[in-house]
Parts: sequence; structure tokens; C-alpha cells
Amino acid sequence: MKKIKIIIVLALTVAFTQSCSEDGLELTNPNNLSPETFFQTEAQVQSAVNAVYANLQTRGLYSRHMFFMMDNMAHENGGNTQLEADKKVYLDFSFDSSHGATRAYWESCYRGINKANFVIGNTDKINEIPDAFLSPARKAKFIGEAKFLRGLYYFFLVTRFGDVPLITVIPEDASGFPRSPKADVYQQIVNDLIDASNTLLPKGSEDNGRATQGAAQALLGKVYLYLEEYELALNAFNSMSGYSLEVDFYDNFKEETEHGVESIFEVEYDDDLGDSAKWNSDASGSGPNEVTFRGQEYGFNDWFNVFPSDDLLNEFEAGDTRFADTFYVNGDTFGPNNDVINAFPSNNGGNAGWKKYQNYYKDQNEDQASGINMKVIRYADVLLMMAEAESMKPGGNQDIAAGYIDEVRERAGLGSIGTGLSQAEVFDALVHERKVELAGEQVRFNDIIRWGIASTELAGTNFQAGKHELMPIPDLEISSNEAISSADQNPGY
Repeated sequence: MKKIKIIIVLALTVAFTQSCSEDGLELTNPNNLSPETFFQTEAQVQSAVNAVYANLQTRGLYSRHMFFMMDNMAHENGGNTQLEADKKVYLDFSFDSSHGATRAYWESCYRGINKANFVIGNTDKINEIPDAFLSPARKAKFIGEAKFLRGLYYFFLVTRFGDVPLITVIPEDASGFPRSPKADVYQQIVNDLIDASNTLLPKGSEDNGRATQGAAQALLGKVYLYLEEYELALNAFNSMSGYSLEVDFYDNFKEETEHGVESIFEVEYDDDLGDSAKWNSDASGSGPNEVTFRGQEYGFNDWFNVFPSDDLLNEFEAGDTRFADTFYVNGDTFGPNNDVINAFPSNNGGNAGWKKYQNYYKDQNEDQASGINMKVIRYADVLLMMAEAESMKPGGNQDIAAGYIDEVRERAGLGSIGTGLSQAEVFDALVHERKVELAGEQVRFNDIIRWGIASTELAGTNFQAGKHELMPIPDLEISSNEAISSADQNPGY
């Protein structure tokens, strides 16, 4: 089975509120199913869990806005003249609380959380299904998937908004929830991921596309790293097994080689499964939405709304084989006819185009229906996070940390960063390596924020320290949530 099918069919539609503050979950379908009678079979449990995954495919998240948000704010991208205004604002940090894409990001996460809460809140009903029809291990792993996804959605929220409403139950009324301290949100994420890591199946025992034990351990390690709990991060990473680097770096970004040995968790896309809801799925996650706009939006031979920034291009060392697998430049060939590229500089001066996540290795043109999965976390990322945790922990061994970095560099055809380095030298090497290895994967902005170097790295972009580390709480949330007022808005907005 190549992927899980996350289309939410009419008979099993889970309808959710528009924001986290409005009426709670309802279950509607032609047979008048209700939450009290729904969890009767494995198929029903799996359908409810599939609905939680579906919100990753909304335009508010990986299908469209999230890659613009994270890649543009990190200035891994420059914008061509045709780039739409709601995406240009990320480049100059001019977004405000009325920004529609920020609202879609927020709402997509909370709808996913509501769906996860529906599953988790019905744990007793799931466990009442006779073991002959659904084994205890599968019951636990389905609940574990919901907890992993709830943790992931809250991670998306807490990193972008700081204090956010912490909702772990199905809302009983429309009164809303206040913002909770981010420390409490992080603790809930940790709790969910620990539970998930104890019940999810190993990668080799699970269908492609579903959360695994390794995915929970990797995300848990990442959360601990963000919390500067370095020993705990290493413990989580060292608990993982069965992963390694792809021999060919580019195999991470092609449709035919998805779910390889390096893949830990991916957002699923398959243009054979339907895309009639791709323009309607702003945040709901309902309907056929099995494609991403990433190829069309970034494609140099198509919409070409953004291009790799010169700052990013210049970061690559001579001889780094990842450059040719990440970007197209003049003289490269593409498509089934091996046409020669002569497209750069772009109309805003861009000197390259994105190759990572593009379909040009097989197609002449992109369309609005790319089926290439988006990587949320892969093993190279874990190795570099292990390097950081080892280097930064009290008494950390800098040579061991450098060794993790060297594993990633070796695949890229580069030499060792050396031994006997100071912690500061290892950190500088790590900043560089994460920038080039994970380019265009929605990682760098969070990195430079948590490292405290955003003001330097984004000098001249209108980034304001003390403000743009966080996004504004959307106007819709403030107007509809009785527990949040304009006084609760993030600083500077």
C-alpha cells in the first residue's frame, strides 16, 4: 500500500467548528451517525483517525501557505513580481492580524486538534470494541496516531504563536478557551508524544503514510531540543531504529522514491486520489484534497512565484553535490526531452530555480496537482539535531557532535569539519549544514528564531526583534473567542 487514503467520504464526514472557540464537534452523515454510536468497528476508528491527518493537506498548511510562510520568512526565497500580496508579506514581515493565510494556518491546526480530541476523547468507546474485531494493540496505535498528530499540530502553533489555547477535550459550548502559557503547551506535546511512542508501530510494521514509533520519537527529540533539554533529546533520538541516509539525496524529493530509509514522517499526496477540493480546503481538511500546489508555485517553467535567494545559493560550498539536487541553473536539463534551461535571472533577478520537490525530473510542466509528498522530518534532520544536542549538553563531546555532521556531509561529497573543535565552531558548522541540507523544507526560520540569530540573519528584511519571532493571533479568533481579547494579542501587532 503506497499511501493511506485520507479522503473523507460523505458517510464518515467529521464536521468541525470554524475556530477553536465555537461549537464543538458534530458527526454528520446520511445514516445519522452520532459520536455515541460511531466507534463500533475498526473501519470507523480508522476513518476518524484519517480525518486528523487530512488537515495537514489544507491550503493553510502543507498544500500551499505553510511553505510560503516558512521559506519566505527565512529568506530562502526571493519573490518574483507576480507573487501574490498575501505571500509577499512574509518577505518584508508586513503581515498583521487580518492576514488570511495566518488565519488559515491557525484554523487548520485547531480543526486537526479538534479531530484528534474526538478520537482521544472516545478512547473508552474504542476499547469497548471486542478484541476479536480490533486487537488491543491496534486500538492503542490508532489512539497513538491521534496523540502524535495533536502533538504535531500544537508544535506548529506554539512555535508560531507562543501562548495558545490548550484544548484537549471536545468543547461543550461556544465560550472559548484562553491562551495557555507555552510551557504548558509544550508539556502537553511531550505527554502526547511519549504516549504515542509507546503505542505506535515501528516503520516496517505500519502502512506508509501513517505515524510510526520512530516519528513520535523523532518529534519528541525535536521538541526537547527546542526546550534545550539536550539529554532528553538525545535519549529520544537514540531510541529510534531502522533509519539511515538515502544513498541518493534527491530520492528524498521524488514521487517514486517516497517513504525510503531516510523518511520519518511525510505529508501524503497522490494526484490519482482526487483533487476537486483543492481550492476549497482552506482549513477544513474535508473533500478530495490529495495534491499540493508546491510544484506549480515554485516551478521555474510555470507560475515561478519565488526563486531561491542568492544568500541561500551562496551558502553552498564548492563540490557540494546537494546544490545540483536542490536547484536548477542555466545549462541544466529538465523534462522528458532534456530541454536545456536558459531562464535565469528571473524577472526579479533570481539566478536559479527550485529543483527540490519539483516534477521537472519527469515532466515538462507543473500543474496545480503535485503528488510529491512533503517531508516533515527525515533522518538527516535527526542527525543534525543529535549533533546540536551532543554539542550543547553539559560536558558534551564536540568530536561526537562533529561526527554526526560529517555523516550528512559525506553523502554530499564533502570532507570532515575536523576534530578538536570548540563548541562555537561546531555551532557555526551546524548552522551552515542545516541551512544547505534542509533548504526549502520549512525548517530554517524556526532554527534561527530558537538560536537567537534571526536579527543578524534577516538584517535588512524589516524583521523586528521582539515582534516577528511570533505571528499575530488572527482577528477571527479574537472576535469569536470570548476568552481572548485584543489585549491578549502578541507584542507589536
